[in-house]
Amino acid sequence: MFQPGTLVVYGATGVCRVEAIRHPEPRSGGQDKPCYLLKPLYQDGVIYTPVENRKVPIRPVMTREEADALIGLIPTMQAEACRAPTIQALTQHYQSVIHSGDRRDLIQLLMSIYAKQKQAEAQKRRLGMVDERYMKQAERLLYGELAAALDIPFDQVQPYIARRVEGTASAQT
Repeated sequence: MFQPGTLVVYGATGVCRVEAIRHPEPRSGGQDKPCYLLKPLYQDGVIYTPVENRKVPIRPVMTREEADALIGLIPTMQAEACRAPTIQALTQHYQSVIHSGDRRDLIQLLMSIYAKQKQAEAQKRRLGMVDERYMKQAERLLYGELAAALDIPFDQVQPYIARRVEGTASAQT
């Protein structure tokens, strides 16, 4: 059980702070199961969810060491634009990555969409709406967790990653 004040990742919502653990009033025949009151860091609102939620995963935010190690892997990852035969298939692919919660998969998804964006710009075109929507969602999830783990502002995550990746690339040459 996470204690109040702990930062957690709640499904596709992203980083939340556990504000409280509440025990709802038992209803007639109901059970008194504890619930988390979660406050998303990068969105408005609050979330009330059972402590033992089997539908939406709740996990601790990665540590600073895990965040630095993950960023260190970026130069070794391949960036290929994801193509799908239909928009529906592309959407399903993106949704499966977002809902998996796998940080490496999120990085590869972002790298894939960034590659598509560069290709589109080279052809003087815009990135598709589906790609844009899932790029923003993946950035919010990944950058939000990295910001919390590295204890830096959300808007400083991308420059931090760029500096680290450039430093790795220049050290290898």
